[in-house]
Amino acid sequence: MNTIEVTNLYKRYGTTTALNGISLSIAGGQIYGILGPNGSGKTTLLKILAGILPPSSGEVVIDGMNLTGNSDNIKSITGYIPETPALYESLTPIEYFNFLASVFKIEDSVLKERINAFSNALEIGKYLNEFIGSLSFGTKQKVAIIGSLIHDPKIIVMDEGMNGLDPKSSKIIKELLKDMTAKGKTVIFSTHIMEIAETVCDTISILYNGNIAGTGNLDQLKSEAGSNNSDLEGVFLKLTGDEDLDNLLDSLRESIK
Repeated sequence: MNTIEVTNLYKRYGTTTALNGISLSIAGGQIYGILGPNGSGKTTLLKILAGILPPSSGEVVIDGMNLTGNSDNIKSITGYIPETPALYESLTPIEYFNFLASVFKIEDSVLKERINAFSNALEIGKYLNEFIGSLSFGTKQKVAIIGSLIHDPKIIVMDEGMNGLDPKSSKIIKELLKDMTAKGKTVIFSTHIMEIAETVCDTISILYNGNIAGTGNLDQLKSEAGSNNSDLEGVFLKLTGDEDLDNLLDSLRESIK
């Protein structure tokens, strides 16, 4: 059974179409990658899947619930990690986690165990009583990640969610996501780093100008692209217009002779 079904999804901002009638199915127990160049519609799609943004038209069904009329229920089972941490900067991390615990009705003993486990793994214990506004970008991102996972969500949506993390923390999060999917949870993950997508994602959809340019594992994407490229970057460029890239490079080389 698919955890997420998206059918003929449109999102418009005035006269601009961000998502142009896309459809996709996301099964549970996998890491599903959303790739695409800037402006392709990735963040819009992820916000819709997290229940934050309403679609203009089309149908989105998440864990058996239609997004229309059920956004609050969907938010309760979803952890959303944005590209830039959106936190209450006048709170300390421990105050922020306690606030989330009150929203999601997490028992004190469970909350304490989860905070200890996450803060030790991501090495933020010494910052738990510092104001969030005083923390570095990377530490804020760790706080945002912990906050999104503190209620043990069934679905995790990460929009470039590992930006700013040190290599050790990035490795820990990647392994944690794999552990979560092994337990049947679903991770939807966007990144500009092809190596991460290639090694972490089970299935990938490539967005281009609000449309799905290709979906599948690496071999399936190669077939769709008609490409013999051995890596995801080559397939990505093929599906999103590598001819344009060649023309741009030729023009640049001519200008700097």
